[in-house]
Amino acid sequence: MRLGINLGYWGAGMDADNLAVAQEADRLGYAVCWAAEAYGSDAATVLAWVAAQTERIDVGSAIFQIPARAPAMTAMTAATLDTLSGGRFRLGIGVSGPQVSEGWYGVKFDKPLARTREYVEIVRRAMSRERLAFEGAHWTLPLPGGPGKPLRLTVHPVRPHIPLYIAAIGPKNLEQTGEIADGALLIFFAPEHAEETTLGALRTGRARAGAPAGRELEGFDVVPTVPLAVGDDIPALADHFRPYTALYVGGMGSRKQNFYNRLARRMGYERAAAEIQDRYLAGDKAGAAAAVPHELIDSTTLIGPVERIADRMRAYAEAGVTTLNLAPAGLTRAERVASLRAAVAAMERAGLG
Repeated sequence: MRLGINLGYWGAGMDADNLAVAQEADRLGYAVCWAAEAYGSDAATVLAWVAAQTERIDVGSAIFQIPARAPAMTAMTAATLDTLSGGRFRLGIGVSGPQVSEGWYGVKFDKPLARTREYVEIVRRAMSRERLAFEGAHWTLPLPGGPGKPLRLTVHPVRPHIPLYIAAIGPKNLEQTGEIADGALLIFFAPEHAEETTLGALRTGRARAGAPAGRELEGFDVVPTVPLAVGDDIPALADHFRPYTALYVGGMGSRKQNFYNRLARRMGYERAAAEIQDRYLAGDKAGAAAAVPHELIDSTTLIGPVERIADRMRAYAEAGVTTLNLAPAGLTRAERVASLRAAVAAMERAGLG
């Protein structure tokens, strides 16, 4: 199992600190640094900035939003970033959610699985530098009856195969991700619930793609992002992540379409998930945070002293995680850097470093 760092959204008020955190992760031997986008800063610009000022660490999009870019543009961006970084780019994509897709990009949020499948196929064809022609339900290239013709990517990526990841939560999306991607970008991953909420579906998809029985996940990157806070006061550290958990479970999406709420329900928190959503959508964000069970936070974060974090890291590794993406808590650069170093110490203590 390798360590990664997730910088989150660049415009969150920690811009200068984010670069310093990425550079420290590079020095510490972290495998990859990811950046996100929603409806603020874009991830591609951030990744180019980070890649230019680091040496060894991979840079990855977590995620490029499918409704934001034509698939050929995503292939161009991936090829450019891979070239500029010297072969250090990882392409993560996802459909985002209905509020962002329809409210920000004006793209109807329908048939997300079919749309993702076509998107991945077009991106892979373009990045392989074959002449691009595709006929599907969502994209047709070139457009028929006009001057368009099949074109070939002019940029030569450093590597013949740029790793492609999909952000997946629901069972059907996880199955398809296992079938068509090189890795899965996950959130609210609990080792105790991994098989029934995540890994079983990934195995099904991998088997569909021809992976050998009993070894379905070999060569597939399982990448959950896990919040990290180091210290002795475990309840206080858990409370730090209450607003974050309440935002996703309660407010990230509509009442009918909240993938994170459904995930919490699949983990056995049906009553709590309903209460968190009711309170959040009613405007009671403090009440929603208070309704988050401690056990839900504890099982989906790394909190406590180094020894406890080491034990939890072993659980993640034993559950099948191959890249453990950390989102270190802290209001200052020094706090976040200290967390990165503590995580390396925990990995070594766990016998995983």
